[in-house]
Amino acid sequence: MSSQRFALALDLKDDPKLIAEYKAYHKKIWPEIEASIRDAGIDSMEIYLVGNRLFMIIEADASFSFERKSKMDESNSKVQEWEDLMWNYQQALPMAKPGEKWMLMEKIFEL
Repeated sequence: MSSQRFALALDLKDDPKLIAEYKAYHKKIWPEIEASIRDAGIDSMEIYLVGNRLFMIIEADASFSFERKSKMDESNSKVQEWEDLMWNYQQALPMAKPGEKWMLMEKIFEL
């Protein structure tokens, strides 16, 4: 199976205390969250931080789609609880549409 790679961005609220708490949650995510990520066909996920900007890299198998992941998440109360909790730390990018969180980035260069 071929793999897919996606890059996404999102901001955190620009508050050092909140950023530290957000980082602490990601040192050991809830097991149900890890399971939901794997079950969606995601092989690896990395999140990087600069200032208050987050950058996520997803490596997924050919079965992965954002639509399928979204449907799975909607029916998973633990994922909804996690998302609600994380939104206390996150804020939409300036160009985001209402309700839009992680935004897919356009690849403009590869070597």
